[in-house]
Amino acid sequence: MKFYLVGGYVRDSLLGVADESTEKDYVVTGATEQEMLDKNFVKVGKDFPVFLHPDTKAEYALARFEKKVGSGYKGFEFDASNSITLEEDLYRRDLTINAMAIDPDDDSIIDPFNGQDDLNNGLLRHVSEAFKEDPVRVLRVARFAARFKKYGFKVSHKTNQFMREMVSNDEVSSLTPERVFVELEKSLSYETPSAFFKVLLGCGAYHVIFSDLQVPDKENHENIFTYLDHLENFEPEEKFAFWLSNQDTKDVERFCVQYKTPKAYSDLALLTSKWRTFVQSIVDKSDEEVLEFFSRTDAIRRSERFHSLVKIYSKMDIDMKLFESLLEQIKQIDIKSLNQEDIANSLRLKKLEIIQSFLNSTK
Repeated sequence: MKFYLVGGYVRDSLLGVADESTEKDYVVTGATEQEMLDKNFVKVGKDFPVFLHPDTKAEYALARFEKKVGSGYKGFEFDASNSITLEEDLYRRDLTINAMAIDPDDDSIIDPFNGQDDLNNGLLRHVSEAFKEDPVRVLRVARFAARFKKYGFKVSHKTNQFMREMVSNDEVSSLTPERVFVELEKSLSYETPSAFFKVLLGCGAYHVIFSDLQVPDKENHENIFTYLDHLENFEPEEKFAFWLSNQDTKDVERFCVQYKTPKAYSDLALLTSKWRTFVQSIVDKSDEEVLEFFSRTDAIRRSERFHSLVKIYSKMDIDMKLFESLLEQIKQIDIKSLNQEDIANSLRLKKLEIIQSFLNSTK
């Protein structure tokens, strides 16, 4: 039985970006499932033998080899017998930069597919033609492109060709909504998420995965999603809303349902799309319309979400200062001074009074 550090930790260590939060994953060779259990490892994997270390809780997976037997990313059979070698395990991985290992005994790098060279050259390259067997790898390559764009990483031409074949063969159509959103959310958490969308667009997967969304026409090969790289201090859900802001509200709603997005994402995206035209100007609105905007966005009770709306619109060069100033005035209403027997109507009338006075002052 022998343990090896593998995958992301090895890659990030060689890149110099690993830290204390970087997860350490291990591959175990020469062991059986029962031997792992006898050493008090806790089995957690359902599809193949993955265990948690009894003390550190790090993941230890038995070395395995996989064989394609059906369509989609679940159409695989696995062999995790104790005869599987480390090289066989690394061979099944997606990219060469993810197919390296460290021998903890002497800290030597085991790199059978030249992942270090690709790291040094900023290249996202497949390990083997088996890459084409798993459509999730299209998403993962796009995500790694987003994560490592700032280091100058590009997708190799041959890997991109494989991805195009996976699109034309309908492999990408088998991706589940849940997995798509997982990779999308991770990509939006990076500084340069535009590369995620550019890679998907370049291989044809964007139009398959996000089939209901409109893509602006572009006559050259510029990245039409570069604006997403300039959303400093934006949370992933705010970038998500910004990305969908030009889409029809009905398409945004359909997208959020299809991909089962968390409520924080869908609510903000729908509000951003629905009210974008309205907030272009406040001076031509009636007091009832402005009150409706504040009510529908739940601006007072959901102040953090409204702040996100303001941040998004402001990044679109929409001046939200008047809306913010008016909202502050509304927040100052003394509830105790209102008619307590008809508090709801009394509060509404007071808000309208403040809004009307504010609008008059802007004319």
